[in-house]
Amino acid sequence: MRLLGLLLVLLVAFPAAAASAPVPLLWKVDKGERSVYLLGSFHLLKPSDYPLSADVDAAFDDAESLLFEMPPEELGSIALAMEMGRAALRTDGTTLDSELPPATAQRLGAWLEANQARLQARGLNASMLQLFEPWFVGLNIALLGMGDAGLDPELGLDRHFATEAANAGKPTAGLETGSEQIAFLDGMDPVEQVQLLEEALANAQPGSSDIEDLHALWRAGDAAALWDRMARDMQHKYPRLYERINVERNEAWLPRIEARLQGGGDEDTLVVVGALHLLGDDGLVARLRDRGYTVERICSACAVP
Repeated sequence: MRLLGLLLVLLVAFPAAAASAPVPLLWKVDKGERSVYLLGSFHLLKPSDYPLSADVDAAFDDAESLLFEMPPEELGSIALAMEMGRAALRTDGTTLDSELPPATAQRLGAWLEANQARLQARGLNASMLQLFEPWFVGLNIALLGMGDAGLDPELGLDRHFATEAANAGKPTAGLETGSEQIAFLDGMDPVEQVQLLEEALANAQPGSSDIEDLHALWRAGDAAALWDRMARDMQHKYPRLYERINVERNEAWLPRIEARLQGGGDEDTLVVVGALHLLGDDGLVARLRDRGYTVERICSACAVP
């Protein structure tokens, strides 16, 4: 689930409200009169994850504009979903099973048979999935699993703050386009794609708790544990993919974030990106601190009594 938790990336019922707001993964970067808030997102959440911490609400109120991984208008875009399907479509006349080890193909077949009705509700079926690359099938299996855990993309922090920004009349932008995100996924080599599918199938088995564990760590604001669960294993198993989807993207985003810290005026920006992009030595927090900016975590709930 380490890789799937990073790449994702369906709610049935409304559970009771949580006892407390999630502890935020929130940092403030200062440069003269300007500030940038960095907020670590979980892209799918539950109704019980709201309301958010007062620290997060204050950061939103202070910010004049917001930056997301992709422009808010692309979130949930039907055109983007179709583009993803086209990118994942096999073009060499082969089937998905022909690319898989026999044991993996057997596990996939069993999962597809057990989930026919759910796939049909998403406009998919077993024969149709044979026409796509492993990464696409793995992500669809993972999304169904996240739905089983009560996580809903409509409730993710990205969607939440895109709506809040629109209501408040605050301008928004993306650090990259949806097409660029698709290219990262489609750029995985065949071995990495099969591993992604195998992880999705393993975590789709009854009793798997990886999704719930990652969500709980995000709610607890446990940056160190999230890094261990989501990144260290990925660095070992998928070093090239880790470099491409985390390190290279962070490097590309840095100049765009720094631009918000430079220039005249005192306008502040709230940046909402997947939590992993903020953590570890390769994360935006460490990278900005290394460049000489003052970076502090904002977490009232973290204060020692």
